[in-house]
Amino acid sequence: MTRNRATLIGFAAVLLWALLALFTVGSSPTPPFLLNTLCFSIGGTLGLIWAARTGGLNRLRAVPLRVYVFGSLGLFGYHALYFSALRLAPAAEAGLIAYLWPLLIVVFSGLLPGERLRAGHLLGAVVGFAGAALIILGGARSGFSDDHMAGYMLALLCALTWSGYSVLSRRIGTAPTATVAVFCLASAALSLPLHLMFEQTILPASALGWASIIGLGVGPVGLAFFVWDIGVKQGDIQLLGTSSYAAPLLSTLVLVLAGVAAPSVSLLWAALLVTGGAAIAARASLS
Repeated sequence: MTRNRATLIGFAAVLLWALLALFTVGSSPTPPFLLNTLCFSIGGTLGLIWAARTGGLNRLRAVPLRVYVFGSLGLFGYHALYFSALRLAPAAEAGLIAYLWPLLIVVFSGLLPGERLRAGHLLGAVVGFAGAALIILGGARSGFSDDHMAGYMLALLCALTWSGYSVLSRRIGTAPTATVAVFCLASAALSLPLHLMFEQTILPASALGWASIIGLGVGPVGLAFFVWDIGVKQGDIQLLGTSSYAAPLLSTLVLVLAGVAAPSVSLLWAALLVTGGAAIAARASLS
């Protein structure tokens, strides 16, 4: 597979993740760990079926245990934080903070062996975090609210988790993409006991809720991980990070079009700052 083709395949994940916030809101009031369990079970099962049909199951036995631990904790941690953030804060604001991960990927990738962190990376980080601060301090409609601070912080941890996972995946590039199916199923297994210990079992009461969960498992919490794995391991990670900067705007646009979030000037400026900061960092990486 060529480097350019792998990058294009990885970009498909960005399009799928633009639907993550909408489907997560649609799955309400299903609690986060139960949502993790259901979605990752769907995504992991579909992944194993794909691996079996393509002859990839045999290669899974040779993968070191540390790779499975790393991938499982990365997927589990990111989504547990993401789903929790969207339960504790408005979807648009929490989603945009979580989408600082494209910017952080560019910054962190500059710290990899053979790479160098440039001034443009730092400037981009400042501009991007200014966008997050505008969301937290200004808000889309109600301004600063201590009631939402826990959700904001979880969203920021979410961004750090996914960016770290993506960059470090480059260091284990020899692991087959089929391992993602195991990551998904392990994440479901980790989520289930936590759900049983800390949450009340609440399943969707409508067809829309179930459709949202199935949509999550097939797309943003399923296929997206497989194509992303191909992109970050075999493609141009800097260019892929750059293309990921479309995710915040696409996600917010989807929420606005669906009537979940209201359009506002502050939300627009926040989206532009986050995306603009990421673009500055990307230009520094590609120079």
